[in-house]
Amino acid sequence: MKTLVLTAHPDLGKSRINRLWFDALSDAESVTTRDLTTIGGATFTFDIEAEQALLLAHDRIVFQFPFYWYSAPPVLKAWMDQVLSYGFAYGPGGHKLAGREFLTLVSTGGPADSYHAGGYNNYAMDEFLKPFQQTANLTGMTYLRPFVAHGMAVADAAKLEATVPDMLAHLTDPALDPKIKQARINKALAEDPSKAAAVS
Repeated sequence: MKTLVLTAHPDLGKSRINRLWFDALSDAESVTTRDLTTIGGATFTFDIEAEQALLLAHDRIVFQFPFYWYSAPPVLKAWMDQVLSYGFAYGPGGHKLAGREFLTLVSTGGPADSYHAGGYNNYAMDEFLKPFQQTANLTGMTYLRPFVAHGMAVADAAKLEATVPDMLAHLTDPALDPKIKQARINKALAEDPSKAAAVS
């Protein structure tokens, strides 16, 4: 499985958590990393054909970004507007990404308990990330469970480093697709029906 990570950060060199993740992913096997701010430059202009070719050469697409005002930094929106074009990603003939997997890798400044009903931000991260889920739906990609690290604004170096193994395990897990995971569960239950009784 080949994974493409598209990192959207206004200044990756000054980032604490996203730079750490970017470097770890850059060293991971079968993972291609792209710093969209560096690639797009000051005008956020992308070589559309080159970017689309990269998408087609990978099986899993990852959007990595810090959570800014309940969305992603503007460079990612610019990339999406240019690269996920009509006739390529959607519309007549626009099924080029169908069958690929998609997920988000997100850092937030606030703590996890602020992203729940009744919390400071009122809604769960799954709700805030709905536009990305719908993008996956529209383009025919399989939406996978996001990886979110909360409370990064006040995290010390040890806590930042501790996110890396879990992040790598999540993003490179070949069974993130819920259909694959369910198939494995069904197979295990068929081989040992006593397990089904234990959870019923």
